[in-house]
Amino acid sequence: VFQICRLWKEVCTIAFLRAVFCEFLATMIFVFCGLGSALKWPSALPSVLQIALAFGLAIGTLVQTFGHVSGGHINPAVTIAFFVGNQISFLRTLFYIAAQLVGAIAGAGILYGVTPANARGNLAVNALSNNTTAGQAVVVEMILTFQLVMCIFASTDSRRNDNVGSPAISIGLSVTLGHLVGIYFTGCSMNPARSFGPAVVMKRFSSAHWVFWVGPICGGILASLLYNYLLLPHSMNMSERVAIEDGVGLHEPLKLRAGIGSLSVCMQDF
Repeated sequence: VFQICRLWKEVCTIAFLRAVFCEFLATMIFVFCGLGSALKWPSALPSVLQIALAFGLAIGTLVQTFGHVSGGHINPAVTIAFFVGNQISFLRTLFYIAAQLVGAIAGAGILYGVTPANARGNLAVNALSNNTTAGQAVVVEMILTFQLVMCIFASTDSRRNDNVGSPAISIGLSVTLGHLVGIYFTGCSMNPARSFGPAVVMKRFSSAHWVFWVGPICGGILASLLYNYLLLPHSMNMSERVAIEDGVGLHEPLKLRAGIGSLSVCMQDF
């Protein structure tokens, strides 16, 4: 009982609820803008560059906007990567993923409602294309998400003394890069919530939908293990590890653990 009370202590705070709401809102806006760039308007079909820039600019903007409140994960694969890296608690991971999935459904649903029927198409539901097999698609999604999560960890690491520039810009460019490469294979997911939202709204769950969960999540986990335990491992004592699991802020020593953007956010104000 004591352990349960300790875990739920993190949840029962205004700061935690604010962070969860921001993940919902940010994912909703991201999905709306990203999918909106891929609509099939009769007068002007979208180009790969247009779609890639829209997704990248959306992520960069939203990370800059919400990063100081929730960490700006906006992606279940990113959230799981931070959990694997022992940087957020298990309960925060669950709540963030739930908020992201609901936000993705909301964003896709709003886009569906405001888009004329002749331009909706399949609402940019991810699918295998150009004879790409499921195995090939998993590898592509894994690699693209791997480079994204590595970029996130590297650009937001508070231990770096060199000039890393703006993490939001770096992360946005990483998402743009992924889409420039991945669109011809799978429509480019790199984000299970991005794939889940339109699939729910359009009721189009293909037999390969699992690809857009397994690929990104495995890529994110691999990047987290490599960065946090091999390339630049964190030296944490037991009190720091317990504080992360309890959601209790250690402020400066744990700046990285909040996520993307201004990374002192998730552990503050508890």
